[in-house]
Amino acid sequence: MENNITFADLGLSQAMLKALEKKGYGWPTTIQQQAIPHFMQWKDVIAKAPTGTGKTFAFGIPMIEHIDPESGDVQGLILAPTRELAIQIGDELRSLLTYFQNIRVAVLYGGAGIGGQIKQLEKKPQIVVATPGRLMDHYNRKTIRLDKIQTVVLDEADRMLDMGFFKDVTRIIDKIKNRKNLGLFSATISQEVMTVSWMYQRDEVEITVEPKQEDKPDIEQFCLTCTPLEKAETTLRLIKTQGFDRVMIFCNTKHMCQRLSDDFQRAGLDCDCIHGDIRQSQREKTMQRYRDGKLAILIATDVASRGIDVDDVDCVINYDVPDENEYYVHRIGRTGRAKRKGVAWSIIGNFPEKAKLDEIAKYSNYTVKAMVLNPDGTLSEEMVKAPTPPKRRFR
Repeated sequence: MENNITFADLGLSQAMLKALEKKGYGWPTTIQQQAIPHFMQWKDVIAKAPTGTGKTFAFGIPMIEHIDPESGDVQGLILAPTRELAIQIGDELRSLLTYFQNIRVAVLYGGAGIGGQIKQLEKKPQIVVATPGRLMDHYNRKTIRLDKIQTVVLDEADRMLDMGFFKDVTRIIDKIKNRKNLGLFSATISQEVMTVSWMYQRDEVEITVEPKQEDKPDIEQFCLTCTPLEKAETTLRLIKTQGFDRVMIFCNTKHMCQRLSDDFQRAGLDCDCIHGDIRQSQREKTMQRYRDGKLAILIATDVASRGIDVDDVDCVINYDVPDENEYYVHRIGRTGRAKRKGVAWSIIGNFPEKAKLDEIAKYSNYTVKAMVLNPDGTLSEEMVKAPTPPKRRFR
């Protein structure tokens, strides 16, 4: 794909071009260049693309362009696996609607009161973003009609189908008799994604964006080794000495997430956390504060990380090395977005964590530099000691 293609070359409306210009997006990413023209022509699309490559705009822009604002029917449906991701997609779509008249977006997800969502639906939104379970709930209550929907998109389809939503998703697609096209967006094309494609897509266009292309986030990766008891103190010193303004820290467990947040707040840092044990309304408030730049440090578990989309995270810190290679890629993908340079640190507290990070680096083709945080706050590369030869023992 040519790099000098602009959004204007994709045949978008003036209202859309103005909104993109206002957001500071001059050039479409690879996935946007490839997917938007096919969506504009109502083609079925199956796209495999890593996180942070601009997937939401790839299907959101043509969906908005196709909406008839005079009609109050739901015309576009986006299904997402988690409420965080659904909220994030809703926010991104609304940011594109600045110069459009009378196009409304509703976001439906579980774990929140249904009354407020029914009010949203009464305002006749043309685009609905939903988690599958809550959408079925509304459908069964007859608070939403699906018969006029033209475009259906499954975002993070692999994860959604992996989470046990296969039946719900197929039931929903079955009810949308008049759809013109179906988009499947996925970081990996799993067996379930292939099955949905085979069942519901016709003459689909296949798009693959390799992580090795220029869309791969520009992220410098480092690690620091310390004892398990020094991890919190090391992380604190790293943040303070390097002057990061906007940091995301990932922990593997809810317990660690909460403990680290409490420790950092006591140390005077502007910090909060989101994990599965925190009430949904509270998680949303914390996320909004972080998005608005009113919170400097956000500590999260992987469950929450998938739905976080903030363009200017200075630094991602893996307080715990994740158990899955994919999780590492998703975590560090929160920095180095929108063509900015990002930094990712991993804090190594024991040998198994070191072995895990080495395996991730090998699997993902990453270079992770081992560093030392000196007492004066400067950083230097860790000198790798040559192994000492074993002493010969004489009997």
